[in-house]
Amino acid sequence: MSSNSQDPLAPLVRKLGLWSPLDSQDEEAVLALPYTLRTLTAHSYIVREGDNPESSCLLVSGFAYRQKVVGNGGRQILALHMKGDIVDLQNSLLRTADHNVQALTKVEVAFIPREAVKKLAFGRPSVGMAMWYDTLVDGSVQREWTANVGRRDATTRMAHLLCEFGIRLEDAGLGDRCDYELPMTQEQLADATGLTSVHVNRTLMALDRDKITDRNKRAVRVVDWNRLAEVGDFSSEYLHLQDEVAAPR
Repeated sequence: MSSNSQDPLAPLVRKLGLWSPLDSQDEEAVLALPYTLRTLTAHSYIVREGDNPESSCLLVSGFAYRQKVVGNGGRQILALHMKGDIVDLQNSLLRTADHNVQALTKVEVAFIPREAVKKLAFGRPSVGMAMWYDTLVDGSVQREWTANVGRRDATTRMAHLLCEFGIRLEDAGLGDRCDYELPMTQEQLADATGLTSVHVNRTLMALDRDKITDRNKRAVRVVDWNRLAEVGDFSSEYLHLQDEVAAPR
C-alpha cells in the first residue's frame, strides 16, 4: 500500500485491498473521502437502533461491537469489530439502523458521509467490489455466530470465540493469535455467547485447567492452538482470510 500509514483512512485502504485489488488511483480515492474524526470513550454509542445515520463509520483504533436489546431488556452481542472495520457500511444504503453499535474500548472513529461512500463505491468498481465483499463476509461471520450460539455447547462456544478473536487480531496486524488481551468483561462474553456470567467463568477456568489456555485477567495465552481450535469446532474458512494467516499452527 502506497498510502501514508498515519492517515486515519489508511486502515480502510488496507482492509479493502484484502478483498479486491486496488490500484493507486483507487487508494487515492479512498484516502480522499471526507470524514470527521471523533474519539469516543468505552460504552459510547457509535450508532443507535432507530437512527437515520448520515455517515458510515470506520473504526480507526480500538474495539467495538454490534448488539441488540430485546423486549425483556436482555442484550445479545452480534459481532466484534476492530481497526479497519467499517462498522455500519450497510447504512450507506439502508436508511434506518436496525441495531446498535457500541464502543467496547476507547475508540477513534472516522464518520464518512454516506453519499460520499455511495459515490465512491459506484464510481470506482474495484472499491465497490471490495465493499460488497466486506458486507458478504460480515454475513458469513453472522451465520457462524448464529450457529455458535444456537448449536454448540458452552465450552465450544467460548473456544470458538477465542479462536476467532485471535485470528482476526493477527490478520489485522494487531497482535498474535496465541498471546493477546481480550477487551471484554465476563458479562460481555456472556452476552456474546448466550451464557450466564457464572457459566462463562466456569468455562474459561476449564480451558485453563485443561492446559489449553493460560489466562491472567484479560490477557489470553493460548498454550495449544490446535487443541483450542478442535475444542471450538473452529475453521477459519468463514472469515475468508488469506491462506497464510488462517493456516493452523
